[in-house]
Amino acid sequence: MSSLRGMSVRLLPFADAASDKLPLGKLIRLSLFQVSVGMATVMLLGTLNRVMIVELNVPAMVVAMMIALPVLSAPFRALLGFRSDTYRSALGWRRVPYLWFGSLWQMGGLAIMPFALLVLSGDTVHDIPFAGEILAGLAFLMTGLGIHMTQTAGLALACDLATEQTRPKVVALLYVMLLLGMGGSALIIGALLVDFSSLRLIRVVQGAALAGLVLNLIALWKQESVRPMTQAARAAPRPKFRDAWLDFSRGGAAGRLLVVVFLGTMAFNMQDVLLEPYGGEILGLSVSSTTLLTAMWAAGALIGYALSARVLDKGFEVVRLGAWGLVAGLIAFSLVIFAAPMQSALLFFAGAGLIGFGGGLFAVSTLLHAMTLPIDTTVGRGLALGAWGAAQATAAGLAIALGGGLRDVVSHWAMSGALGSALVSPATGYSFVYHAEIGLIFATLVVLGPLATRRANTRTAVPHGLPDFPT
Repeated sequence: MSSLRGMSVRLLPFADAASDKLPLGKLIRLSLFQVSVGMATVMLLGTLNRVMIVELNVPAMVVAMMIALPVLSAPFRALLGFRSDTYRSALGWRRVPYLWFGSLWQMGGLAIMPFALLVLSGDTVHDIPFAGEILAGLAFLMTGLGIHMTQTAGLALACDLATEQTRPKVVALLYVMLLLGMGGSALIIGALLVDFSSLRLIRVVQGAALAGLVLNLIALWKQESVRPMTQAARAAPRPKFRDAWLDFSRGGAAGRLLVVVFLGTMAFNMQDVLLEPYGGEILGLSVSSTTLLTAMWAAGALIGYALSARVLDKGFEVVRLGAWGLVAGLIAFSLVIFAAPMQSALLFFAGAGLIGFGGGLFAVSTLLHAMTLPIDTTVGRGLALGAWGAAQATAAGLAIALGGGLRDVVSHWAMSGALGSALVSPATGYSFVYHAEIGLIFATLVVLGPLATRRANTRTAVPHGLPDFPT
């Protein structure tokens, strides 16, 4: 029997993440909220941006601004996490209310999304100025707020239920489920949109909205114990967000690390709104083919996390691991750039996979380094998760907006002949953005260097795994 138990653990890599308080079945069910978040992310950053630019002929700058709108709610992740730490209800719930209302926001945004996009594209006749822009912006903002609220509360709930010994493996499983949700959703959505039409787009997007709500409802069902609170306990003074935030942001290397995270995230995310349109406009790939790019990115990220876990267990330095992730990003963007003149879909897909691989290594490195920053007891799990997620999401949103704007401006100059006859090509705008990302990677390496030196001097022990991963 002991041999059989050992075999089951080897066959199920995350079986040892279970505990008495969080059995494996309950853990797998809880992880479904990450699948819904992954599906919504694919819709926002993958399918819908390509559909708007290529099929609906919406300017890339407008598309980039729409996709970047959820960043407006990203800084509130820290506040949402802190509120879930200190929330007091008659039932004693803290995380479930935020997880539930996040699910409603996410579903509502996706439910109105296809109609807003059709109005934005000009397919409908109306006399209301900027109706399409307002409706589409509202839909993207609602969906983004739902994603931030659901993910912050869900990850904090998982950390609450897990033990100190199993927490790294629990959160690792949740992040793997996010990537699997993105990859699986990309394949399914791509297959459903092979024969594109406005009616099919409505059905697919609203089907994703309903599926996300059902998955989140299954995930949160009976996960948090009911612990009735008295009225006096609920009326007691709560900790102040300002005090908890000062505790969290305190630390010698925190400022430099945040700069590294910000620059690195921008370097890997400026292409988010452009990768699929690049494949469709420059390489002539279909909607279903370019949707597979998200699956390639997710596969590369999974490989990156598997490799990072292996090398970190052997004592590899975490900051140097982040540097190797940035180097992989240099190779990835170079492959994407050369795919256009060589008209090679193979180079393009290889570059997409390497973007996920390098981004995965970089994220693991910066996260594990952040775990060693001094945090006082006033900081809860929700605040820590929300603050880290806010920093990454803010950089990602700004990068997406900047990438779309640069592509439009440079493409206009190139096609008008202002940059010379050699650059009169629709690929010039895209290539400029990818070269800018390469420059940001070099800047990130420069800022990262002193962290490696400081880390080598301190040699602080870091648990290997993916505990407290924010996004």
